[in-house]
Amino acid sequence: MSGSKREINFQFLAEPTDVNFGGKVHGGAVMKWMDQVGYACAAQWSGYYCVTVSVGGIRFFRPILVGQMVTLNAKIVHTGNSSMNIFVAVKSGDPQKNNMVDTCRCIISFVANDASGYPVDVPTWIPQTEEDKALESYAIHAREFSKQLEAELLQALDKS
Repeated sequence: MSGSKREINFQFLAEPTDVNFGGKVHGGAVMKWMDQVGYACAAQWSGYYCVTVSVGGIRFFRPILVGQMVTLNAKIVHTGNSSMNIFVAVKSGDPQKNNMVDTCRCIISFVANDASGYPVDVPTWIPQTEEDKALESYAIHAREFSKQLEAELLQALDKS
């Protein structure tokens, strides 16, 4: 049974343990956070354990500094039979000044699985607003582009 809640937010402070050699939050830490919030969103929507299938269109806009507030928003933007595309947006800023700015975004695909690890059907999500429709279109386009790139890679590998 699905919780049918489409969206979830995580919010926390960036810590010194998240820093790379350049003194900024490590991109790998940000990607981990994005996968975690995406998983929480997918599991909340489907009511099942979910696995990450792919991450696409990841784009970093600016660094996150230690001590900044970090907010991650994840929301369902497209569903298939057992799959869900989650749009994840990251913002960060000084918690004392409340000046949050866009930091990063991506689309993550998850598949819901039963206790034996087999895919299970998920509730259908239907876009309601123009933004919802645009995000769904983006997710579908990203999926199709990813399939095209994969086919091209496999073809290139077969030739070598």
